[in-house]
Amino acid sequence: MPETTTWLTQESFDRLKAELAELEGPARVDIAKKIEAAREEGDLKENGGYHAAKDEQGKIEARIRQLTLLLRTATVGEAPESDGTVVPGTLVTAKIAGDETVFLLGNREIAADNEDLDVYPESSPIGQAILGHAAGDTLSYTAPNGREIPVEIVKVETFRG
Repeated sequence: MPETTTWLTQESFDRLKAELAELEGPARVDIAKKIEAAREEGDLKENGGYHAAKDEQGKIEARIRQLTLLLRTATVGEAPESDGTVVPGTLVTAKIAGDETVFLLGNREIAADNEDLDVYPESSPIGQAILGHAAGDTLSYTAPNGREIPVEIVKVETFRG
């Protein structure tokens, strides 16, 4: 699977880097202690604490891998100034199947502090379809269920966070 570059604000990059440091350090040590303590309780087959700790360890390791890849491939800086064309990091207003919606094209991590903002990745079917198009363009994309969904790009703006 080819690596893709992800645009992140400096704030998002710093927050994710701090999360990664926490997971690789104190969180790993803490979960190792929990696993060891549960292991000392005896029979692992019926040890709920052991299995819960192992599940938590798996989630931590998966998040570490996700963050490591994301941070390694990130382009950090200000949002691209919009010239009316859809690029990663722009705020898009579009009519999707007739319903107007506003969303950020990019990574969910960018808008972590703005829970109300929808985010569509560039790799999603709609993201791939609208990338490079401009306000006023009408197109369609194939949804995961096989349906053709009409899209009209109404406005493309610079993301201000």
